[in-house]
Formats: sequence, structure tokens, C-alpha cells
Amino acid sequence: MNTIFDLQQYALHVLKDTYDEREIRSLCSLIFQYALHYTNIEIHLRKHEQLDKSFINKFLQILEELKTDRPIQYILGETEFMGLCFKLNENTLIPRPETEEVVMRVVNSGICMPARLLDIGTGSGCIAIALAKQMEGLEAEGVDISLEAVRQAKENARINGVTVDFYVRDILRWREEKWPVYDVIVSNPPYVRFSERQFMHNRVLNYEPERALFVSDEDPLVFYRTIADFAMSHLKSGGALFFEINEALGNEMVNLLSGMAYEGIKIEQDIHGKDRILWAKKG
Repeated sequence: MNTIFDLQQYALHVLKDTYDEREIRSLCSLIFQYALHYTNIEIHLRKHEQLDKSFINKFLQILEELKTDRPIQYILGETEFMGLCFKLNENTLIPRPETEEVVMRVVNSGICMPARLLDIGTGSGCIAIALAKQMEGLEAEGVDISLEAVRQAKENARINGVTVDFYVRDILRWREEKWPVYDVIVSNPPYVRFSERQFMHNRVLNYEPERALFVSDEDPLVFYRTIADFAMSHLKSGGALFFEINEALGNEMVNLLSGMAYEGIKIEQDIHGKDRILWAKKG
């Protein structure tokens, strides 16, 4: 068991009770790319070459962690988002493909540069950093309640060669801080109701930060309502507000923003056909 082919066959056997075959092959490719710095074509062309013992041991160690349902992104300590590399820690959510769709909606929304943007609940900084990378002239900031998340976001900005200012702030207590006025506010806040835990995989429940995921069933829109209220004071007239939302709460979100004098409210579906992206303008 000392080639890429051998290791992949072994992984297909030992992980079969945890992942399906497609997932296992994808996980193996991620490990080979991360540890060997191989491209997908190199993985294929070199699959019968002899590997160093140190890599084989590392690969087997990763498999043991995968068997516990620990996400590969946390095992490797990084993930890809919008073609960029983001380091992760236990205080940062793993960026999802649907959040990439939010980023692209902001990019394609016709915002005039230069502009000032705030990302609320920034986590790894993926939204603010990806936007700063894509939109020349954007002055981006990010805030998060977690000090460790903010530290990680700052490192990710450095790694990806962009200037983004990150701060530790609790948006639920925004009146205690001084804020500038922004052209754009974007947020992917906690929106999963605690009653929805039963539909989620242990890879999420056991490893990703709970306070970045869940809200109470009694007040599931608490972050949206607070951010929309904040934006009434700190978003320029005509400025844009973007949210990633719970697919089950689209109508409630429209009613919330309509009652706060936002205009042009739109909900767009993600690639899976779920109501996921909401955006509006301050009237």
C-alpha cells in the first residue's frame, strides 16, 4: 500500500460506512492536492508511483479522523472559496457553495466604485476577502463576535493579498460602538432554527461552531432584524443590503424588510432551487 492507487482503494474500503464512493474519491483527491501539491491530472498520471512513508502515514492518520465524521476542511485546516485558499479554525464555519452565489450576486449587482462594504458575521472572512479580490476600488470591512475568527480572517486577507479591516464586534449590541456609513452591507448570519438540527449531519453538529449556525425557533430573524435596523442608520440612501437566508423564511424576510422601508426587495434561488439570496435597497 504505497501508491496513490493503493491508498485510494484502501480509503474506499475503510470509509465505506461513513461516505459514499463519490465522496471518498473526492476526499482522496483533496488530500493528494493538499499534501502532495498535485493537480487532478497529476494524481491520475502518477497514481502508480511509489510514495514516501511519511506521506502514507499522514494519509492514514487523516483517514482515521475522517472515520469520526470530522470534516476534511478542519482536518486540513483550509478550504477553497471562490478560487481562493482560506485557513479555518474551530471558530469559523466552513464556507458553502451557496455563499459563493451571494458573493457573485454582490459582484454583479452594479455597485459603483469606489464603495465601502461591511460584512457582518465574517467568520473566516471569505465574503469580504472574495469581494475585495473581485471588485477593484472596494473598501471592505468585516466584523465578528469571535476574536479567534477575526484573527483567522486577518490571516486569510494577508494570504490572499488583499486589504480588509476586521474587528471584533457584537452586532446585537451595535449601538455601543461607533460605525461609519456604508454603500453595501452583506451578511450570512446564523439562521438555522434549533428545531432543524434533526436534519443536519453530525459533521456539522459535532464540529462547526454552534453560535455561528443556530437561532431560536421563537425569534429566528433576530439577526436579520437587528442588521436591517443597523443598516437604516449606517447604510447610505440607495445603498444595497444582501443576505443569505433560511430557505423556509423567505416570506417572513420580505415582510420584515418591507415594514422597514426597504425597496426593490428580491429573493433569488441558489443552484439547488432554494430561496437563498435576498437583496434590497435602502429607500
